[in-house]
Amino acid sequence: MRHYGKLYIDGRWVEPANADRKSLIDPFTEEPFATVVTGASVQDTGKAIAAARRAFAAYSKTALRERIALIDRIIAAYEERVDEIAATMAREVGIPVSARAQATGPIGHMKVARDLLKTYPFETHLGDAIIRREPVGVCALISPWNWPIQTPCTKIAPALAAGCTMVLKPSEYTPLSSVLLAEVFHDAGVPKGVFNLVIGDGPGVGHAMSSHPDIDMMSFTGSTRAGIAVAQAAAGTVKRVCQELGGKSANVVLPDADLEAAARWNVARGTFNTGQSCHSPSRILVHEDQTERLVDLLAREMGKLVVGDPKAAGTNLGPAVNKAQFERIQRYIEIGIDEGARLACGGRGRPSGLERGYFVRPTLFAGVRPDMTIAREEIFGPVLSVISYRDEDEAVEIANGTVYGLGGYIFASTPEKARPVAERLRAGRIFINGANSNTAAPMGGYKQSGNGREMGIFGFEEYLEVKAIIGLG
Repeated sequence: MRHYGKLYIDGRWVEPANADRKSLIDPFTEEPFATVVTGASVQDTGKAIAAARRAFAAYSKTALRERIALIDRIIAAYEERVDEIAATMAREVGIPVSARAQATGPIGHMKVARDLLKTYPFETHLGDAIIRREPVGVCALISPWNWPIQTPCTKIAPALAAGCTMVLKPSEYTPLSSVLLAEVFHDAGVPKGVFNLVIGDGPGVGHAMSSHPDIDMMSFTGSTRAGIAVAQAAAGTVKRVCQELGGKSANVVLPDADLEAAARWNVARGTFNTGQSCHSPSRILVHEDQTERLVDLLAREMGKLVVGDPKAAGTNLGPAVNKAQFERIQRYIEIGIDEGARLACGGRGRPSGLERGYFVRPTLFAGVRPDMTIAREEIFGPVLSVISYRDEDEAVEIANGTVYGLGGYIFASTPEKARPVAERLRAGRIFINGANSNTAAPMGGYKQSGNGREMGIFGFEEYLEVKAIIGLG
C-alpha cells in the first residue's frame, strides 16, 4: 500500500510537520488502498503561503507569451496522464472511468485560459485615465471531493493565466488527484512557489488559509455551511472571496417538451457522479396532466443504469464516496418516505447483487410537494424528485423556491419557448434541452449558492484587480 506523505511547497516535495497518516478507503471495496498524511499544520500552511508570496513578484511580471507557453506545457503533461487520473478518481471517489469528462475536462479549461491571454485587454484608455488589470496576488484555492480534478483546474488555470501564485487545499477525502496535478505541474516546469499543495481539513488548513493576511483571494467550492465559515474567517483581512456553494437545481419540463428526451437526459445528468454534483437536476417539475407519464419514463430510464465497479468500462453509476455519504443519502430516502412521497423506483439499501461497497439504489420519488425536505435540501446522491405544477407561473415559483440558485434546466419544444422561463429563473447557469456545457460561459450561483464566477472571461477576471492611472492620456 503506497503512502503519500509529502506536501508540495516551493517547487519540491517536503515532509510535513505532522507525520501522522490516515487510510484512504476505496468506496467499491470498502478497503484501504493508500495512506496519506493526516493534515498539514498551520506552520506548513504558512510556509506554502510564504513561498507563493516570494514567487509572486517575479511571476506576476512574466510576459504573456511565457504564460501561454507554460499552460501549453501543462496541457501536454496532463494529456500523458489522463488514464492514470481517471483510474485514481475511480479509486478515491468511485467515479466511473467511463465518465471521461471528469478526467479530460481540465484540458478544456486550460485551453480557455491560454486563449484568453491572446486577446484580453489588460490595459485600456478611459479619457485621460489608463485602466490596468493586474493579478490579484496570492490565491488560496479550496476544492471539494466530488470533482477532485476539474474543480481545482477551473481555479488554477485562470490564476496561472492572470499571473497569480497559489496554494491549493484539496478535500482531505480525495487528495490523490491533486497530488497527480502537482506532479503534472512540476513536470511542466511551473516555477517554484507559483503552485503549492497542502493537504488537510477545513477547520485546520482551510481556516489558516482563509484568515492569513498574506492571502489576497479565497476561491472556495463546497457546501454552503463551509463557505460561510470561509467568508467569516476571510473577513478579518478583507480579502476577496469567490465561492461556488450548494445547489438544488430544478429541471422545468414545459407541456410542449419531448418527455422521453427530458426523462432520458434528466436521469443521465441527475445520476452522473452518483448524483454527487451541486448542479444535479434533482427536482423535476412537470405539468400535472403529464406527471404520471413522465414518472413512468424516468423510472424506465433509471432501470437502464449499470451500477457497479467504477473501474469497469460499462459502469455508469458507481458508489457514493464514503460511508458517511452513503448513510446521509439513506437518511434522506427514509425522510422522503416518512414525509409521504411515493417511491416510483429504488429506495433504501444497496442495489440487488451488491452486498459490498457504498452503492445507493437509484431512487425516484413521485408526489413530492415543494415543502418536503427532499425538495428543499441538497441530498448529493442519485435521488430525484418529481413535483407537479399547474401553470408556468407556479413552475417558476417552485423552481425559485429554495435558498439555492446555482443551476436550472428547461425542456421545451424549442429554445425560444424556453427562453422566457430561463430569464425568470434565479440561478447562475441555465441549460435548455440538455445542451452541453460551455467551458467559456460563466458558472456560479445566486442566493446561498455563492458569489463570483468561474470559467471563461468572468472566471478569469476574478483573479484580476482593476487599477486606474489618471493623467497620463
